[in-house]
Amino acid sequence: MNDSSWGAPPQAGYWGPTDRGHGHGPVQSPGQGHVQGAAAAGPAYDAHEAPQTRPMPIVPDTAGFGGHQDDDRGAARLSGPPVRHETNPEPMPDAAQPAPKPQKKNAGRDLSAAIGVGVGLGAVIVASLFIVKAVFVGVVAVAVVVGLWELTKRLDERKGIRAPLVPLALGGAAMVVAGYVRGAEGAWVAMALTALAVLVWRMTEPPENYLRDVTAGLFAAFYVPFLATFVALMLTADDGPQRVLTFLLLTVVSDTGAYAVGWRFGRKKLAPRISPGKTREGLVGAVAFAMAAGALCLEFLIDGGAWWQGLVLGLAVAVSATLGDLGESMIKRDLGIKDMGTLLPGHGGIMDRLDSLLPTAPVVWLLLVLFVGSG
Repeated sequence: MNDSSWGAPPQAGYWGPTDRGHGHGPVQSPGQGHVQGAAAAGPAYDAHEAPQTRPMPIVPDTAGFGGHQDDDRGAARLSGPPVRHETNPEPMPDAAQPAPKPQKKNAGRDLSAAIGVGVGLGAVIVASLFIVKAVFVGVVAVAVVVGLWELTKRLDERKGIRAPLVPLALGGAAMVVAGYVRGAEGAWVAMALTALAVLVWRMTEPPENYLRDVTAGLFAAFYVPFLATFVALMLTADDGPQRVLTFLLLTVVSDTGAYAVGWRFGRKKLAPRISPGKTREGLVGAVAFAMAAGALCLEFLIDGGAWWQGLVLGLAVAVSATLGDLGESMIKRDLGIKDMGTLLPGHGGIMDRLDSLLPTAPVVWLLLVLFVGSG
């Protein structure tokens, strides 16, 4: 999910004009011709915030006190009340001006575009899932390749990390296909060969930052295609389409429940340093929605399933989807970006849609195997 709430950067304080009132600060001896103003008091501030501060006005010393030009005028000014120089006075409030109207809550994204794209993607996925399984595997493989492209591109742009995309894309697609054709054993073999290809491919470039680049490549191989392989493993069962549909429905319902409840009732932040837009109330909504949907799916979609197993599955999906969302938020925070891409209007990039799906896939696969078997 997109992280639509971002904290405003701290504003540097305005120090205001220096009070050069007379009698403050030492009067220098005749011949120097001026009085040294008192230093501005207050806490120090960071150098990088200096451009945000307003400049301190410089008031010319026209009185001539402390020198030889006009001692009588200088003495008179020193004996009289201090003169305060006002700069940039604050405007007086207009009593006739109406008070600003309270702004309505903003969802932070284009809902019409988000709903349209979501419905279109859902139609493609469901059609391919129940018509030809192999087509759905191809859809997953394409999503994996695009997700890897987005991730490696952002790593290069923001951190200068050059994870090799070619072996990752080829190996990632092979991982998904191998998981569908050869099961878990085929997925592990494809993962090992992809890791080896990443190590060898990077050898064609200079050795500087070799460990950094291949480590990022191995992370990308595990994070995107290997976790997506569990979707293909679910599809190999006799009721594979129903299992995959359950996985997709529970994840989407969990995200929707968190978004709806958090937007309407959210007050307490869940992880403000990672994702300020997520609330504890939203997490409760995700759990409630996912458990209800899980009970319905296990009772009516999965052969041999029971409603109480759906409650357990829904709870696990809500937790894993939230953790996956927070995990990608950590990555985006580290990279200093809001979205991984712009391919999907109202959603961001492919990786912004896969963030909660990827870590949820192995959880759903494992629990379904434990509840109803692998057949």
